[in-house]
Amino acid sequence: MSNSRILLKLSGEALQGANTHGIDPDIVAKYVAEIADLVRGGITLGIVIGGGNYFRGLQGQSAVLDRVTGDRMGMLATVMNGLTIVSALHYAGLKARHFTAMTIEGAGNRFNSTEVLRALDDHYITVFSGGTGNPYFTTDTAAVLRALEIKADVLLKGTRVDGIYNADPEKHPDAVKYDRLTFDEAWEQGLKIMDLTAFSLCKENNLPVIVFNMNKPGNLVKAALREAGTIVSGEL
Repeated sequence: MSNSRILLKLSGEALQGANTHGIDPDIVAKYVAEIADLVRGGITLGIVIGGGNYFRGLQGQSAVLDRVTGDRMGMLATVMNGLTIVSALHYAGLKARHFTAMTIEGAGNRFNSTEVLRALDDHYITVFSGGTGNPYFTTDTAAVLRALEIKADVLLKGTRVDGIYNADPEKHPDAVKYDRLTFDEAWEQGLKIMDLTAFSLCKENNLPVIVFNMNKPGNLVKAALREAGTIVSGEL
């Protein structure tokens, strides 16, 4: 695992824990402990965070709020989560920097690939918020884009379940879990791993994706070692 570079995608909803919205400090502390174990293993880490615990762009569409405005509000929600993660990492004694896809004075640095790569080389955890900076793109797409930009070896997608199944395991107890899949197999079976734009970017650039349960202690390191979750790649 040493010298590997990883992009971790976390949903905003993951940070709310059992709450209906906002941040659960205990969940954030647990995630930071997992991240600390990971980076002590010698890897460099980028994190893309969603904003669904505060606001989702698609939910905002109404007679008074169009899609573009709603998406921009969703981007701002991810910035709040980015600030939370960076603060928690600093509190734990870890080196971290916050990069946003938009200019927000005092919230973080505007994303610049040269500066980000330099920070990673200096062993800073880099937290990315603001999505891609454009409406109509999800934070899954932002995660793949940032993974490619930082030359990550793999994208880890933390979820509430321990991998990819042939049906929703929370609704179907007899659902079967996959250990490995190719991009073509996932596509042919219509498995909803991430949105189509993000998935296509992964396939076109042969970026492996590992879907795993972020809430299980020790799973982040295991996923990085490819010992947990489901891996989707160009070949088995």
